[in-house]
Amino acid sequence: MKKKINVISLGCSKNLVDSELFLSQMAANGYAVSHNSDDSKARIVAINTCGFIGDAKEESVNTILGYADAKKRGLIDKIYVFGCLSERYKDDLQAEIPEVDGVYGKFQIKKMVEDLNADYKMSLSRKRYLTTPSHYAYLKISEGCNRTCSYCAIPKMTGKHKSVSIANLITEAKGLAEGGVKELLIIAQDLSDYGRDIYKESGLARLIEELSQINGIEWIKLHYAYPANFPFEILPVIREKSNIAKYLDIALQHCSDNILSLMRRNVTKEGTIKLLNRIREEVPGIHIRTTMLVGHPGETEADFEELKDFVREMRFERLGVFTYSHEEGTIAGELYEDNVPAEIKQARADEIMAIQQVIAAEINAAKIGQTMKVVIDRLEGDYFIGRTEFDSPEVDGEVLIPATVKPLNLGTYYSVKITGAEEFDLFGEVV
Repeated sequence: MKKKINVISLGCSKNLVDSELFLSQMAANGYAVSHNSDDSKARIVAINTCGFIGDAKEESVNTILGYADAKKRGLIDKIYVFGCLSERYKDDLQAEIPEVDGVYGKFQIKKMVEDLNADYKMSLSRKRYLTTPSHYAYLKISEGCNRTCSYCAIPKMTGKHKSVSIANLITEAKGLAEGGVKELLIIAQDLSDYGRDIYKESGLARLIEELSQINGIEWIKLHYAYPANFPFEILPVIREKSNIAKYLDIALQHCSDNILSLMRRNVTKEGTIKLLNRIREEVPGIHIRTTMLVGHPGETEADFEELKDFVREMRFERLGVFTYSHEEGTIAGELYEDNVPAEIKQARADEIMAIQQVIAAEINAAKIGQTMKVVIDRLEGDYFIGRTEFDSPEVDGEVLIPATVKPLNLGTYYSVKITGAEEFDLFGEVV
């Protein structure tokens, strides 16, 4: 019988890509593989951990402890841990959870494969076992980050920014398209720096233009740009290429010059507003997704009021909020006192989301009556669930289409007339 391995992915989509690379290696070695399965009957479990903030670290540790208990009860035989948390706390995990059979850093997939008595195949180094629905996939174009944001431990875990070459990414994307992928979700810790280490200038526009020429790719979406040194040459490419979604995920984190300075973001409020205005002017109709971070050390009521006004003024189409997590090894963790109480952090996050809920409802209501291109992701209850070009999986809203009218094919694009709207989701019918 085949050996069975169940891979548990925690954290972000960048981690998911790493899990898919590992799954591909194990499947090629004859393993029966499963992903995030509760009933795979696998006797071997590999946990890809997240170490970004306190809540993520807690989830990762609790997941490891849960499988450690399962091992004590004889339900599984082996536990392997890899990813960001183990990159950061390898010695602690080995010492404190002895049930774990192997702890590996974020970039030690080859060693983990070999320790499982499997042959690491270099020919599969960019080949993935997709865990997403077959019509979309994430494409990770770089690792690491050169920024020095005060609150962020990611550079400690991932190292300096390192781009994947355009040639390798085109080969990977063509392989995905040949396998049926129609939507590429471009991800990196910092899209804005892509290519500067290889080509001595931003390579993002050239990469995206070449990706847009691949047969079968219907949508390309860009995630996690950085506002400082933003590559403006990408904007005409987004505007002019029909299969590049008018969608940009750019993490702004705050608007107060006081907090932006403490965060070491290397941007100002005035510069941020100019950036946003230019993006919207050069790409009419673009939907901007961003995140805000509240409760950073030194954030005053005045700073927070300024942030609320900024969110109201800029009317982001998509917005999420994080509360500050005091992390060891970060600039803020070493130099600042965590002086905003947890309850105030959460209250501020709730206030921002309440403002955004009103904005999102108004933006969605304006879409009623429009006919939009929608891809169908799944069938859920009485509805087919789809997304527009302005929505990415897991993080954005969806389009609900009654399943009683006519059967729809998953992974297929339809023209859908929007008939109703809520704060974050739309309702529609196929035209």
